[in-house]
Amino acid sequence: MGVRGLTSYIEGNKKQFYEGRKLKNTKLVIDGNNLLCNLYIKSGLDQRHGGDYESFANIIQQFFETLTTCNIEPFVVMDGAIDYSGKKFPTLKERAQGRIEEAGKISSGKSKQSQFSPFSLLSRTVFRQKLSSLNVPFIHCMFEADQEIACLANEWNCAVLSKDSDFYIFDLKGGYLPYEFFEWHNISMCQENKERYIPVSHFSINNFCACFNHMNKELLPLFAVIVGNDYTSPRSMDAFFSRVNFSQVAQPAYSRMHARIDGLLQWLSQFPGPEEAMDEVLVRDIAQDITQDIISGMQEYKVSHSNLAQYFMHGAAVDNLAKYYTSANLPERGQERPVRHLPEWLLDRLSRGHLPSFILDVLVLQKTILGVQVQNCQLPSSHTTSLPIRQVLYGLLLDGNRKLLQGQDSEQGETTNPTEGSPLYHVQEFDRQGLKFRGAFIDAILPTGIQQLPLEKLNEVLLETLGADECITIADRPHLNLPVCVTCYWLSSSKPKPNLQMVQALLLGIVYGELCRLGGSQRGPAAEYPGLRAICDRLGRLRVRANERRGPDLDVAHAYSQWQSCLWMSIYLNQLLCCPLPEPECAWLYSGTFVHGAVVEMKWGSTPEDLLMGAPFPAQLYMDIQVAVQRSVGADFFKPQSTRRENASKLDQGVGATQKFFSPNKYAVLDDDADEE
Repeated sequence: MGVRGLTSYIEGNKKQFYEGRKLKNTKLVIDGNNLLCNLYIKSGLDQRHGGDYESFANIIQQFFETLTTCNIEPFVVMDGAIDYSGKKFPTLKERAQGRIEEAGKISSGKSKQSQFSPFSLLSRTVFRQKLSSLNVPFIHCMFEADQEIACLANEWNCAVLSKDSDFYIFDLKGGYLPYEFFEWHNISMCQENKERYIPVSHFSINNFCACFNHMNKELLPLFAVIVGNDYTSPRSMDAFFSRVNFSQVAQPAYSRMHARIDGLLQWLSQFPGPEEAMDEVLVRDIAQDITQDIISGMQEYKVSHSNLAQYFMHGAAVDNLAKYYTSANLPERGQERPVRHLPEWLLDRLSRGHLPSFILDVLVLQKTILGVQVQNCQLPSSHTTSLPIRQVLYGLLLDGNRKLLQGQDSEQGETTNPTEGSPLYHVQEFDRQGLKFRGAFIDAILPTGIQQLPLEKLNEVLLETLGADECITIADRPHLNLPVCVTCYWLSSSKPKPNLQMVQALLLGIVYGELCRLGGSQRGPAAEYPGLRAICDRLGRLRVRANERRGPDLDVAHAYSQWQSCLWMSIYLNQLLCCPLPEPECAWLYSGTFVHGAVVEMKWGSTPEDLLMGAPFPAQLYMDIQVAVQRSVGADFFKPQSTRRENASKLDQGVGATQKFFSPNKYAVLDDDADEE
């Protein structure tokens, strides 16, 4: 992210460019997307088994509790949709391709997880839900948030926390705190007043410019554009660099990239301002068509007034985001879908995080990038399973957008209404094909009967899409109804089909998460639920190691990546329909290290009843979920399978195929080599 090579250059001169400070008693504007990634990756949480969301939620809570201890008020600002100009898309494409390749290496055991590993699919949902439960103020911008973050920080004269080198360029009054040196795990106390603080490394643009002959700080945006950032390619400036010799000003110990950065800063420092420097740049660059690219690139770092402060302090509408709501800011592709046509309620729900930015990608660009997961790369993408869910989501969004445009702009004339149940529009999806990042046009489908469906019946759209009905419910656990419906959909739609152990382990994982949520974990009031702590401890020992070098079981990884994709899109569809089913807490629904370990345990002969022994409630909850799923898949969904256990044949005598799959007593263990019809 940000300016290429700048972070490593500045960190390599830490003593020169940073100042140690004690952070306390202040506001702090946080780059939300950046914090999300760093909290997950720096904590060493699982990335190869699909994620450990409970552990992630605990780390989020610990982070913000630490800020509260030091009397630091956090304000989190999140990115929104894909860059509407299209300039950043080559960068996004390059990153996605890198994650696909890294996922392939992890799946084959050829690589350890790292900062380049694919990000667990539900992490952003967990982050948003945890911020809400902790009452941490946050907002989702319509598009990229960097500029809004800088404006808000200057409004309050406070620092920015991030790990994005663009913040070395913004003129921040309160400075920039790189996450790499934000020692929130090392909280300390002032001896004079006993106040607690977080040791940080503080970057000031004034101090930085003073190191280069007190250069004009307005030259830094030009520097960023010339070096290359997410919006500009360094190759566009090749002609310039070929005509300027930095060898006499750059330190010889630097790498080629750092020498270029150091030399360019020294060279720019001789000019009084950006206008004079830009004239010299254009004289030395034969590609005269780069002028507009340079000017627009420099505008990305312009800091102005922000109304986000009014939003955070008083809940006021964010009027300044209306700069995005004009057709002039959209790509020049003849599109007639300006954001200004979207209703205020939709924009408000987007900014408050009640709807995902994925929806804005569809409405504004009709383009989406699907998340990369560790899976079997020899098979079609795991997102193939959730395709019908996305098609309904696209149909509802684009049909509604078409009607808004027709109603607000009569000059567009009449548009033929689409036939219900037929393709309405296309959305360009970018996903994995083999180990390549590829795009494909997907039909958007409008559900049959949606035009006449009253608001109170919107749940029928969701249930029909998932192939479920209202009888698939858990009366006393309504927050589990959506995951149960998704599991039924997954069993009927996934290819290849999940086997017995995979389904048992998944359902057991949901029960395990529910037990932890109710107080079986060390952070909960276990005394209110006798026996749960012992069961949670027993189940917790099933986890596989998150950082093990060998790759995961690819059949298991692929099956669960399909389930996560289905849950991911079902949550989005449910949000769009104003949550006819309660939204589940994703932190408690899935633990990759647990379900992978549970599958192994099931193959060795353990049963869910054995593992849940000790209290009646866990076993009953497992049975309730199991019966709900069985009610959907039908009696003939699974055929009898051979077993490795000697007593399995006696246990299975006279029991139907589905009853064998969901035996209330003992569970048969599938033969790994058993053929399926």
